Amino acid sequence: MDAAFYIASVVAIGATVLTITRTNAVHALLYLILSLLAVAVAFYTMGAPFIAALEVIIYAGAIMVLFIFIVMMLNLGERAAALERRWRTPGMWRGPAILAGLLLIEVAYLLLRAGNATGAAQAVEPKQVAMALFGPYLIGVELSSILLLAGMIGAYHLGMRKIEEMREEHGTHIDEGRVVASGDLVHAGADRADRAP
Repeated sequence: MDAAFYIASVVAIGATVLTITRTNAVHALLYLILSLLAVAVAFYTMGAPFIAALEVIIYAGAIMVLFIFIVMMLNLGERAAALERRWRTPGMWRGPAILAGLLLIEVAYLLLRAGNATGAAQAVEPKQVAMALFGPYLIGVELSSILLLAGMIGAYHLGMRKIEEMREEHGTHIDEGRVVASGDLVHAGADRADRAP
C-alpha cells in the first residue's frame, strides 16, 4: 500500500505541474482530471475509500465536465493559447515557486517529525466525514460553495460579453440568428436562403 501511495503522489504532482504549464485549456483540464484521479488513489490507500469515491464522482466527474463545457462554450482556440504564452514570463513564476517551496518545507518538516510513526491507516467512515464537514469545518464548506458560485457567475459574464461583442459586430439581435461552434453568428434568414431551391 505504501508503494501505491507514493506512486499516486508522484503522478498527482506531475499531472498538476503539467496542468499549470499547458497553454491549451483542454490539455490542462485533462491533466487536472489525471491529478484528481491520482489523489483519489492516494486517499484510498490511506484508508478513506468514501473520500476517494467522492473525489472521483464529484471532482473528476461532475466538476470537470462542467469545466470542459465552459471551455467549449467560450470557444477558446489558438488565439487564447498565444495570449497565454505571452503572459507566461519568467517573473510570473516567482510567487508560485515561493508558495511551492513553503509547502515542500512543511511536508519535509512533517515527515521528519513523524519519524518512524506507525503507518497503519484506519478506515474513515462516511459518518465521520459528515460530522467533520458539518461540524468544525462548516465555514470551510460554505466558503467552498461561495467560491464555486463565484466561478459560475464569472463564466456566465464571460459568455454574455462574447454575445454582446457579436451583437455590436453584426449590428443585430442575437435571437435573429444562431451561434455555431466556431463562434460566428449565422442569421436565420441567410440560413433559410441557403436551403432554398
